[in-house]
Amino acid sequence: MIVNLRSLSDVEGNIVDVCGVIKRRLEELALEQKELAAAAEVTESYISQLLARKKLPPAPDRTDIYEKMAKFLKLPSDRLPKLAALQRREELKRDLADPPSPMFREVREVILRKCVPDKERCVPDKERQVREIFERQPFGELEHLITQKLLDVIKKVAKEELNSEDWVHLVARLAGRSYEQTRVTLLEFLDTDICSLSPENCASFLDPLIESWDIDLATFGMEIVLNRRIASGDPRRFEFVETGTGQLGPEPGFKEFLNDRSLSGTATTEEIQLLRNLRFDGRRPTPLYYYRELQSLRDPLHFRDGSDVAMHKRRDPGNTEKQKQHDSRNRAIRRWAKNKIDPRP
Repeated sequence: MIVNLRSLSDVEGNIVDVCGVIKRRLEELALEQKELAAAAEVTESYISQLLARKKLPPAPDRTDIYEKMAKFLKLPSDRLPKLAALQRREELKRDLADPPSPMFREVREVILRKCVPDKERCVPDKERQVREIFERQPFGELEHLITQKLLDVIKKVAKEELNSEDWVHLVARLAGRSYEQTRVTLLEFLDTDICSLSPENCASFLDPLIESWDIDLATFGMEIVLNRRIASGDPRRFEFVETGTGQLGPEPGFKEFLNDRSLSGTATTEEIQLLRNLRFDGRRPTPLYYYRELQSLRDPLHFRDGSDVAMHKRRDPGNTEKQKQHDSRNRAIRRWAKNKIDPRP
């Protein structure tokens, strides 16, 4: 993977990217690549490919390799990370024009093998259902969603354990690799994305870290269970749709309220939004209900503002008592009017 390094050259045309700086510093200190590999705790092959520009330098925020290299090469701690960020930005410009390649079949098989039956919904063959969708829509929305979530969870665990030698040794044993090889694979894995996820990434991290996963094909809610030998914590759960009342749009009564200008003509945008957000369980409010709610929003007796004077006034028991008397008189007047129209013996 060779980068366009025109913007990474000095006035004399010398390359000043990560690889150039490291190679020049090794020559100045009369050091060898294998010594640098040992200091960075990676394989000599990885250093060789990095310095030959066959590998893109890892992202500075996802690795500790630059800190180890800078200490060994006696360089300022921020020199290599800054150059790496610039070099990666140049590479990104080139990659943006390239369409994503289909996912490796080996990667898909590992992901599907980890799918478990949905016992709560009596779906014993969830893997078959998901596989059919994957094959019908290669690298479609569902495959992209599931793979991305699995990748996000594993990356988070790997990044947290990056500096733990015991953890890296454990993963190395499970994958049948050396400590240095696992460090190299880990650095590359933290740098990968869903479009470049490789079978090697799966063998080293996805397969050993993921115990199982399940997805609700109706809501796309997903649960990921990690291998407790390698990653602690409860299963990770993700929801992708709103759950609750199940209302899909505005209430019919609210629409009628908005269409009737005699009821909603004076409502402000803020008041309309408050009324729109009201939710009901099985009950269907009328346009008149929304009109009365609008009047309640405007009644100063129903709210308190930030003024201490206003709050004191509205907390005044005498004020509340006056309102009660007023309401009582109104109810008496309504009863009198009803009896006058329809007197009862």
